[in-house]
Amino acid sequence: MSKYISDIAFSDSVKKIQKKEGSRSGYQFMAEKRDWANSISESLRYFIAHRDSFYIATVNHAGQPYIQHRGGPVGFLKVLDNYTLGFADFSGNRQFISVGNIHDNKNICLFLMDYPNRKRIKIWGEAEIIDTDHKLMPLLRDDNYEARIERAMIIKVNAWDANCPQHITHRYTQQELELQLGSLKDQIRELEHELERHHQD
Repeated sequence: MSKYISDIAFSDSVKKIQKKEGSRSGYQFMAEKRDWANSISESLRYFIAHRDSFYIATVNHAGQPYIQHRGGPVGFLKVLDNYTLGFADFSGNRQFISVGNIHDNKNICLFLMDYPNRKRIKIWGEAEIIDTDHKLMPLLRDDNYEARIERAMIIKVNAWDANCPQHITHRYTQQELELQLGSLKDQIRELEHELERHHQD
């Protein structure tokens, strides 16, 4: 059994390389004083509630990894309790690679990005695939989002960690840009009106 929650990512091989590269003592100190969390905090709830996409990593029985993008309306990834997440799985290209991998290996990792604020969260967990007639579906469905739901996924959170913002490039959705540009457009209109008044004088 692992001693620390962060051992879910820091295997013996990882620790060996960290020691060789000089970073192990820092991560050991972190684990002893403030290890990663395995319950969903209020700050993580807020972060999740404002995401409209994330990446999900799975592995098949042969150890082949796969990463897939999942998107939907803001907040489609739901916090069901302090240790559980869930989301409606919308119809896509129907390759079913992630779904098949989860049948082989329930361990998954979610990667959530907030590009405007340069924040990222990694979540390790165990996934369960549920049918659309499951009692949890009303909690996961968004009646305002027009997409066919093929199934849903429930994720038991085993660990999560927030990364530093290093090397994250600012990126904005069209809606985020419009909000930021709206005030600039208002200022430009005011300046244009002022110039027009000066010319009339």
